[in-house]
Amino acid sequence: MEIVPNNADERTPVVLVAGLDPDAVARTAGSLVTSGTTLVHHDLSALEAGMVRRTLRTVDADGNERIHQTTVCLEHGCVSCTLRNDLLPLLRHLHRRTAVRRIVLQLDCSLEPEALAFAIQNAVVSDMPGFTDAPAGVDVRIDATIACIDETTWLDSATGDATMAELGLSATVDGGDERTLAQVAVGQVAFADALVIVGCESTGHDAWQSARLSAVLKRLTPKAPTMMELPHRAHGGEAPLRPMTPTLAAQLLAAVPPGSRRGRIDESHDPLLRYEPPLESDCGVELFTFEADRPFHPARLHEAIDHLLEGVVFARGRMWLATQPDRALWMESAGGGLRVAEGPTWLAAMTDAELTTVDPERRALAALLWDEAHGDRHTSLAVLAHRPEQPDEIRRALDDACLTDAEMAMGQRSWMHFDDPFGLAHTDPCDDLPQTHDDGLAHQDGGEQSFREDNR
Repeated sequence: MEIVPNNADERTPVVLVAGLDPDAVARTAGSLVTSGTTLVHHDLSALEAGMVRRTLRTVDADGNERIHQTTVCLEHGCVSCTLRNDLLPLLRHLHRRTAVRRIVLQLDCSLEPEALAFAIQNAVVSDMPGFTDAPAGVDVRIDATIACIDETTWLDSATGDATMAELGLSATVDGGDERTLAQVAVGQVAFADALVIVGCESTGHDAWQSARLSAVLKRLTPKAPTMMELPHRAHGGEAPLRPMTPTLAAQLLAAVPPGSRRGRIDESHDPLLRYEPPLESDCGVELFTFEADRPFHPARLHEAIDHLLEGVVFARGRMWLATQPDRALWMESAGGGLRVAEGPTWLAAMTDAELTTVDPERRALAALLWDEAHGDRHTSLAVLAHRPEQPDEIRRALDDACLTDAEMAMGQRSWMHFDDPFGLAHTDPCDDLPQTHDDGLAHQDGGEQSFREDNR
């Protein structure tokens, strides 16, 4: 559901604070709690007991702080339903309180902000007395997302293949959260408008690793202002951590440039490279694209995927498969985990009636590359590699997976007889909130396949 505010946007601003380090997230979120701000935090640590602990922390106009804690029972064992049924109505209620001028959502370390943003903007909140049935996004707007990053551990987290369940970080009641830690780490940062980097110790500092992390972040979130949380200088003894302050937090949010994401959800045909990221190599880190105007042979693509599971921080984009002429495949990876799902219908496969519902910008972009024989079908992938040899290896592997001239001459009818390991069946499960966007597929439709490999 598209939410179109009026010219004088009176919706209450919301700031999301996410990250793998719960202490850093708590410090950063806490620094935003100033007069007129309410902080909301759902603690998922007691999931196995069927409970979610919700904390509301408010500072009134006189500077008085109040903390209210509530235990929320899981709705039929579903984390997403529980958060939707508790948080989304709460956001609408808070908007009605004149003393609340800003809301800060302190996310559990297992949650991805994109999933929450999608729910705020699209999940209809109904049966609230005195409210019309509508998403919370009619009353609140996402002003910014801040991601907290541990300088010493984030890159390893973002390039591994361990699942959340294996690490004891599952955001599902049964402990079966199959998202990889890399998916969560990359998802939190890629959606961010601003970054807070913690763990920046001068002693034992690895300058090379810091440079590599910086190169990755500049390509993952090129416009995001960054603030480093440094130990306070002290005479003798250990240097105590100087936490974020309200002044520093305000400066960080003020530095978020115009045109930043601010909760916007990417669509499958949006440009893959936004905000002008650097494309040159730095410390072995390189962001590059792969484009093809001929389809992949499904069996050869299946083999080529191995190259996207090694030395890669993320890869994402749409693919044209020879055996699937009607719909694109959407591929998204983080670290050693990769998912392939059924994507949107190609314009060339739509009826005239269906074309009238397509976004004009997508139609205009498709017209620029339109092919008389194949229409808008194409492959477009963006890949962020962290090993210097990987870009060339990936390009070669993907080039080899495309149909040859002889195979192109065979035509669509013959292509349909190729073995297709990507034969995806349509499913429509009741996804858990952390998985609503864990694959980045809020805009996608259909089944998916997963691949995992340690890529560090």
